[in-house]
Amino acid sequence: MKPYIISTDCMADLPADFVREHHLSLHPLYYLMGDTTYNALEDALPEKEFYNRMRNGEMPTTMASNPESIRKSFTQNIADGYDILHISFSSGLSSSYSNTAVTAKEMESEYPDSRIVVIDSLCASLGQGLLVYYACKKKEEGATLEETAAYVEALKLHICHQFTVDDLFHLHRGGRVSKATAILGTIANIKPVLHVDDEGHLINISKIRGRKRSLAALVDNMEKTIGDYKDKNQVVFISHGDCLEDAEYVKQLVEERFGIHEFLINYVGCTIGAHSGPGTVALFYLGETR
Repeated sequence: MKPYIISTDCMADLPADFVREHHLSLHPLYYLMGDTTYNALEDALPEKEFYNRMRNGEMPTTMASNPESIRKSFTQNIADGYDILHISFSSGLSSSYSNTAVTAKEMESEYPDSRIVVIDSLCASLGQGLLVYYACKKKEEGATLEETAAYVEALKLHICHQFTVDDLFHLHRGGRVSKATAILGTIANIKPVLHVDDEGHLINISKIRGRKRSLAALVDNMEKTIGDYKDKNQVVFISHGDCLEDAEYVKQLVEERFGIHEFLINYVGCTIGAHSGPGTVALFYLGETR
């Protein structure tokens, strides 16, 4: 039986050492900042510089996934002797899944002896990364491509996402809130709390006054949605928009409330950070319902 490789795109926000350890294949995305186009895998700005430039008023824009780069990555995987299980960024937030699925379909006739399975994760940032983490564990237990794909499909709606942002104007730029809401919310120190729903869309679920209270609300929402997974040993992922202290605070709250001690904390990468902005904190875990 041919070996397979797990593939994902860079919006999974996984750290480089994790990617190396689990032999993942990554697809790049691109963003424009100032007059320069950056490949988020090869020549991306250091995250701290990226967020500082945003704080100073520069507004990056992102580009849709490039079918040519998808094809290049898949072709290399096949040349290396692998079938492919690709776990894509949510179709509710980007065209990445549709572009990847179309490219994989086009390649079927070119490579009839190879399999490319593309899964819509319905996840974002380290939520997508957490789904990839569990896929890697399944693969490393000896599961076949088909078994791992079925496992990922069954698990993906149990990957819960809780987000808060510090600057409403970045949500306004992305069409998530009106300009009036951004202005009034900023004056009143209102922080939105959002989640990703079962269709992979980012949904505003509450408005909290004050930063610390909004961070605590992420963990309150975890309590409401974790269900039977509360008693299971699990790893929690936390991503942040250059606000590590706030991410560590959320980690502390999770440890105290649930007794969980295994965490992965990383930056919100530049392609997602372009939309969420500095000060974003996101919490990802296994739950009964999103």
